[in-house]
Amino acid sequence: MTDVGNMRARSRRILWFAARYLVQTWWYELFLPRVGLARVSARSRSTRLQRIAEHFHVLAVDLGGLMIKVGQFMSSRLDVLPPEITKELEGLQDEVPPVPFPAIRALAEAELGVTLERAFAFIEEAPLAAASLGQVHRARLSEDDANETGLLDVVVKIQRPGIATIVDVDLTALRRVAGWLNRVRLVADRVDLPTLVEEFAVTSLEEIDYLHEAASAERFAEDFADDARVSVPEVVWERTTRRVLTMQDVTAIKINDVEGLRAAGIDPSEVANEFAAVMFDQLFVHAHFHADPHPGNIFVTPLGGAGGPTPVAGRAWKFSFVDFGMMGEVPEPLRQGLRKLLVAAASRDGKGMVDGIRAVGFLLPSADTAELERAMTKLFARFGGMGFAELQDVDPGEFRAFANEFGDVVRSLPFQLPENFFLIIRAMSLTSGMCSSLDPAFNIWNAVEPYSAQLIRAEGGNLVQDVAKQAISVAGVIARLPQRLDHLTTLIEEGKLSVQTPRLDRRLSSLERSARRIISAVLFVGLLIGGILLRPENVVFGTVLMAVSALPLLHAIFAGLLSRRGPLP
Repeated sequence: MTDVGNMRARSRRILWFAARYLVQTWWYELFLPRVGLARVSARSRSTRLQRIAEHFHVLAVDLGGLMIKVGQFMSSRLDVLPPEITKELEGLQDEVPPVPFPAIRALAEAELGVTLERAFAFIEEAPLAAASLGQVHRARLSEDDANETGLLDVVVKIQRPGIATIVDVDLTALRRVAGWLNRVRLVADRVDLPTLVEEFAVTSLEEIDYLHEAASAERFAEDFADDARVSVPEVVWERTTRRVLTMQDVTAIKINDVEGLRAAGIDPSEVANEFAAVMFDQLFVHAHFHADPHPGNIFVTPLGGAGGPTPVAGRAWKFSFVDFGMMGEVPEPLRQGLRKLLVAAASRDGKGMVDGIRAVGFLLPSADTAELERAMTKLFARFGGMGFAELQDVDPGEFRAFANEFGDVVRSLPFQLPENFFLIIRAMSLTSGMCSSLDPAFNIWNAVEPYSAQLIRAEGGNLVQDVAKQAISVAGVIARLPQRLDHLTTLIEEGKLSVQTPRLDRRLSSLERSARRIISAVLFVGLLIGGILLRPENVVFGTVLMAVSALPLLHAIFAGLLSRRGPLP
């Protein structure tokens, strides 16, 4: 099969996978509950999710490319996706097969313009690491380059041959899937998927441009130039191109190697707390952060060994970050919103948390947040300050009851995913998971509270300004109070006073929607057309959809008859 044929087949596999499971999810999660079969859907949910994750796992490993990246992102979304999915996909990074060295050699020599024997004193054929977009080989600089740069041992990151074409095909397929989902109102009201995919596309295209990665590494090094906790490998520009990147070898103890850390006399709990603080600094201070902090990209380097650097300020180790292909920016408005969130979370302030959520851009300006504020206050009152270990001891029934109430509130609000937030979610998810693996008793509150206090102290001037603004605001309210009281009295006298009851309004709206769902003709047409479209690709599945389309048709007919008869006495 030609390369063009292979790419078309690749695109078809991605689209068919998405179409198949979108239809299945619609059937079980939307259609069955609407016809009174919610329990049927709930009973099979765990098995279905696990099967979808298993099939995607196979697809991602088989296709590679961005499918691996998509799987890695989903595996990090412990806050949104169920464990049946995240657990199945968490090992994708380690399953990428390496490219045979002859193909890697050909690409590297074409990029560098010289043979590898001339470019390096030696290069190991077995890769140190293989990822979805490229792989890394250990090497040693030639004598001339070593004298020029002051470095000797390096790692050479070489792009997978043909990966640019694969990325383009995958992005085209993902854009189509996002377009399908964006037509579903339930999805479109919550997140702008096309925008999210475009953000993912920008990141992916930057990740296969190694000149961009090299520049990001140098900027990251500048951010932490005066910070003894962090070191960054130097870039060997003489041996770097758009598809080949050569950097100083800083390989040390992997951050998640708990036994290795202890053997070096390093406390994993201390590493967890310091790592959280370093990631917070990247977000809130530098506004430029490492968006792919998985264990293969962060090393813990002991200090004070034979021939090694000496401890600084009493610290016996430091973090060595590598792989700067996926970096994120935090615009100033978003950074200010995130700071509000952090301070509110540390002080268990439900109203402040909602204000921070609004400042970040999660809530549309029209959102009525009274119920959300009450729910957040209850959340902090019951669970605030608990670590993951303590939460595991909470009665699951209590969790379910709270989740049901909180979920009703959240679903009633116009949420949206802010721009530039995809990478922040990824970075914080990976950070939280990393810290918990280093210390099972890790409590995120212990990391948040001192950091939020530091932010408040650092922004003392801003705090004074905020107090002044609050005073002006209060003075304005007091000045307008007589006029507002007079207006309120007039409304009462004229009988025009109305009271908003958000929870009752939502219940009435829910009943109104339920009444409209009686008319199931749309479901009938959707099932019938879906069956017709899918039948050429999957005879059994398409035929089943066409057959079950009779159910909503009968439901619409008989529901219409019952509604015309009026309510039962």
